[in-house]
Amino acid sequence: MLDIQPAQTEDDMTLRFIGTTSDDGDCPTLYEIPETDEYLVQGDRETDLQHLVCLRDVKPSETFVRVPRSLLARYAPRTPAPELVLQG
Repeated sequence: MLDIQPAQTEDDMTLRFIGTTSDDGDCPTLYEIPETDEYLVQGDRETDLQHLVCLRDVKPSETFVRVPRSLLARYAPRTPAPELVLQG
């Protein structure tokens, strides 16, 4: 059974703890942002320049973290995302 606990952010917004592959409370960890369709991933910052130069469409506000495949395989949602509706 998953141990689901709320976690507070700087803005006092609650995150829903989804899971971690760490045995000692260290990252990597996956959180759900309630009332959105977004997730927050905690992991080690990527510093390998060979990887960073391959990234596309990077905004100045973005950062990149490494997480093991097992974190996503174990805790990522298994239901399809809702279909996007474009308004024009």
